[in-house]
Amino acid sequence: MANILITGANRGIGLEFARLYHERDDHVVAVCRSSSPELDALGVQVETGVDVSDGPSVARLDDRLGKIPIDVLINNAGILARTSLDDLDFESIERQLAINAIGPLRVTVALRGRLRSGSKVAIVSSRMGSLADNSSGGSYGYRMSKAAVNMAGVSLAHDLRPAGIAVALLHPGWVQTDMTGGRGDTQAKDAARGLIARIDELTLETSGGFWHQNGERLPW
Repeated sequence: MANILITGANRGIGLEFARLYHERDDHVVAVCRSSSPELDALGVQVETGVDVSDGPSVARLDDRLGKIPIDVLINNAGILARTSLDDLDFESIERQLAINAIGPLRVTVALRGRLRSGSKVAIVSSRMGSLADNSSGGSYGYRMSKAAVNMAGVSLAHDLRPAGIAVALLHPGWVQTDMTGGRGDTQAKDAARGLIARIDELTLETSGGFWHQNGERLPW
């Protein structure tokens, strides 16, 4: 049985991560700002009141976890606000950077002492953070935050490799969640299942890669 910690676990892909790992009989620590009836019904360990953009909040999470080691840390919490060049909201851009880019780094650093040789860190990114794949522009805050977290993930892969810890950057696809307004071509449970497969096959040799949940290697 592995210990799996998931941020943003109260809905969408995070909730499906929690459900699928729980069904595998892993010990799930579901982290979120506020829980949901669906998450509470799973019967997993739920840690609420955690804002990944707030240092003291993340530090309190570490304090609450006791001596639990982490085998898989999934940085899933994120937000999306679509803006064009004609209606930029710089506060929104800063908020997306704080949650989507700095948040995963903050959580990983805070929980680093719980990771051990063989542990894995997964960061739910997006192909919208790919420079090579940007063919439409727009979505400044989201694109910038995901490009930034990709860089953070690659740096983490280098820095954690000597400790035997592997890191993956993962794109879930266009998923039908609240974040996308229910639009998309993939259900959250199917996206989570594909992402778990990518995490399962992650090794130190492949650490630092950027994958679609379907297994496709994505361009930077």
